Amino acid sequence: MAEHTHVLFVEDDDVIREATQLALERDGFEVTAMPDGLSGLEAFRTNRPDIALLDVMVPGLDGVSLCRRIRDESTVPVIMLSARADSIDVVLGLEAGADDYVTKPFDGAVLVARIRAVLRRFGHASGPGSAAPAAEQDQSPDGGVLSFGDLEIDTEGMEVRRGGEPVALTPTEMRLLLEFSSAPGTVLSRDKLLERVWDYGWGGDTRVVDVHVQRLRTKVGQDRIETVRGFGYKLKA
Repeated sequence: MAEHTHVLFVEDDDVIREATQLALERDGFEVTAMPDGLSGLEAFRTNRPDIALLDVMVPGLDGVSLCRRIRDESTVPVIMLSARADSIDVVLGLEAGADDYVTKPFDGAVLVARIRAVLRRFGHASGPGSAAPAAEQDQSPDGGVLSFGDLEIDTEGMEVRRGGEPVALTPTEMRLLLEFSSAPGTVLSRDKLLERVWDYGWGGDTRVVDVHVQRLRTKVGQDRIETVRGFGYKLKA
């Protein structure tokens, strides 16, 4: 529930920071708002929030670098905020480990909806879209372990191994892999993945999917997830 959710918000614009903090608090969130990246990192380590909202352009330690530092220490969900929708801003943030992004100026209700969608994926809140993907709900004959070549996915323990070695995935990467493994050999479109993994009930930016697929490939094998041009992606059975 929102009233138990602690948000770290890093934004250097005083007006935006204060107005957004008030809006989030009215919706029941607890908010720690910081004006720069270094104080944001300290606040993250001290408070261990449930989710982080990071503006890309903040002084001291920019939002992308702050995201990397957070991701080195935690799998806490991160949403990047950017004044521009330029590809470089979006891709850099996602490659740094962010789970989603919102372009400024943003509507307060839209921001809250995106926060709640991310939290549902991470199990911090209930509501539509909070159900686990199909592979997480199914029981395989081998105690919930799915095998694809040297890749093993424990759908009960939520663990992944490649060549017998553990693979560290963020919750978003895990959900993405579970979607692929629930229907190996089946092409999943970017829109379908946005709906199932990112809980988008509206049109979303497919770059979010593309960057996360690339990140997932580096961990489970570049050839394990195949691009089907014009249609989407599929997991090789």
